[in-house]
Amino acid sequence: MMKTVILAGGLGTRLSELTANKPKPMAEIGGRPILWHIMNSYASYGYTEFVIALGYKAEMIKEYFLNFFAINNDLTVDLSNGETMIHDGRQPNWRIHLIDTGLNTQTGGRIKRLKKWIGNETFLMTYGDGVSDVNIQKLVEFHREHGKLATVTAVHPPARFGGLVLDGNRVVEFSEKNQSKEGWINGGFFVLEPEIFDTIEDDATLWERGPLDLLAARRELIAYHHEGFWQPMDTLREHRLLESLWESGKAPWQVKSAEVASV
Repeated sequence: MMKTVILAGGLGTRLSELTANKPKPMAEIGGRPILWHIMNSYASYGYTEFVIALGYKAEMIKEYFLNFFAINNDLTVDLSNGETMIHDGRQPNWRIHLIDTGLNTQTGGRIKRLKKWIGNETFLMTYGDGVSDVNIQKLVEFHREHGKLATVTAVHPPARFGGLVLDGNRVVEFSEKNQSKEGWINGGFFVLEPEIFDTIEDDATLWERGPLDLLAARRELIAYHHEGFWQPMDTLREHRLLESLWESGKAPWQVKSAEVASV
């Protein structure tokens, strides 16, 4: 089963109220880091080996997963001798590689630094700050059918404003912002062949600039069109939106399968 790379090293400056003391992927939705939500989505399709590219406050993400098993199970602590017993519960069967890719490394550089962890294999890649209900299995099948070096998930951007539903001059309904139906943008959720490493020069390379431009020019980049839910978490308002969706019990990205981590 192919590995999933998640870029989780950025500073998250536009979410400074949430990220002053923690990396952006550790900002919580429903009491769980958004990073966990992303991983849970992939795991629901059977992709359970992750390579996490760390940077800003890398130690916090390492500590989260180092303590994950103990924190998410019942414990018995014997204070007389310091012995601790962890009572095994239902936990995700994930294998996670936590790789420090540098504090100031750009997105392309982070991917390049993971080359030895990926090897000569097809791999999945996404960003650690957005959720979607994209069908990962269909995305992989699409990539294999087209035989290109890179597949990007194309999504409609979130609309800037809420909408009014009118009956003449009467407002029938006010709708919250959702995804626009005009235009397509890079939504992450890539499938990549190992040859893409050759398109990345060094730590200063932005994946979204030179490498993707080069792949497009070579006709080696294809888009998987996703009409469903996609939402980044770049602002406090977007964080509140994701939080409210989760609290409603109707979060589009929420995994229902009993085979993945419990909520």
